[in-house]
Amino acid sequence: MDELRVKADLQAMDRVRAFLRDSLRGIDLTEEDYFKIELSLHEIVVNIVLYAYPEEKRDLVLRTWFEGRKVYFEFRDTGISFDHRQTAPPDILEKLRTGKRGGFGIYLFRALMDGFEYKREPGQNVLIVFKTLPSAEVSV
Repeated sequence: MDELRVKADLQAMDRVRAFLRDSLRGIDLTEEDYFKIELSLHEIVVNIVLYAYPEEKRDLVLRTWFEGRKVYFEFRDTGISFDHRQTAPPDILEKLRTGKRGGFGIYLFRALMDGFEYKREPGQNVLIVFKTLPSAEVSV
């Protein structure tokens, strides 16, 4: 299991991208699957940065591991409790018509990844997302 701990700040995105690159090094991924994973992780981190810590920026922990054909990403933060499962999909046509921003991050990672789980542990949000890889078995 690989782990990255960063301040929940938009300036940490370069470190998150580098962590993702290093974690997936040697894995036979299509460019499309890599893009889906990268965009999903980007959206999740941005949501944590913008909404979990409205006052003081604290740490965000990202872990990744492989099980069979799946790659998992776990996000932990000590910010405001937020259960993604309670969020309805955005009305895309309404958003386009009115030009209102926001509301797509959760929708995107749900659509681009193959599954997710959320739980609130004492003082922590824990979000786990996974992507099933096309190859038969991952060996890292």
